[in-house]
Order: sequence, then structure tokens, then C-alpha cells
Amino acid sequence: MDPDLHLADWAGCRVTVEVDRPLGSPHPRERDIVYGVNYGFVPGTLAPDGHPLDVYILDATEPLERCEATVIGIVRRRDDVEDKLVAVLDPGTAWDAPAILAAVEFQERFFDAFVELP
Repeated sequence: MDPDLHLADWAGCRVTVEVDRPLGSPHPRERDIVYGVNYGFVPGTLAPDGHPLDVYILDATEPLERCEATVIGIVRRRDDVEDKLVAVLDPGTAWDAPAILAAVEFQERFFDAFVELP
């Protein structure tokens, strides 16, 4: 877990996301993993892995290249250094922790993950 990534700093913030793994695309190394949501990063940020902070975009119904989204939570990984922001295009949509985990299960099933919400 990243002790420097605080939900209070991110919840409700609009972020620009560069989508490098669009909805429906295969993982670059693990071809049997297909992205069930758009997945990208926040340019200009830095995660513990040395790359920008990653973001799951939950409510997009088509592949994206770039978007503005609102952060609603964080997927925390107890067994990894890299947590993931969770964001939505429409901040009026309601997501609870079980729904978020179900949406990102395609990747988070490999980690001891939980969702932190405001």
C-alpha cells in the first residue's frame, strides 16, 4: 500500500486521464487479461513504482484515449506498493465498494485488494 496516497487529497477532484489501456484491450504482457474498464494514468503524478498514478475509469461504455473524470475512491493493495485511483465520468453515479471490486476484478483478483471510499 502507498502510505502517501491519501483519499482526502483526491476524492471529488477532477483529473485528466491518459488512457493507455482502453476498455476491451488485452493486457500488454498477460494477453488473457482483458480490460473491463478504461485504465490509464494521471500525467504529472508519481506513484511508488516510478510511473504516474494509475486510474480505473468505471462508467465509460466505449474505449477512450483521454478524458476528464472525478475521483471517487482508491483501490488499495495490501500486497503491492501501487494503489489505483478510481474515477467516473459522471460524478452523479453511485458506486459502492462491492460494485467497484466487481468492475476491476479482471486485474485486482491477483492482489489482496480493497476499496477505500470517502
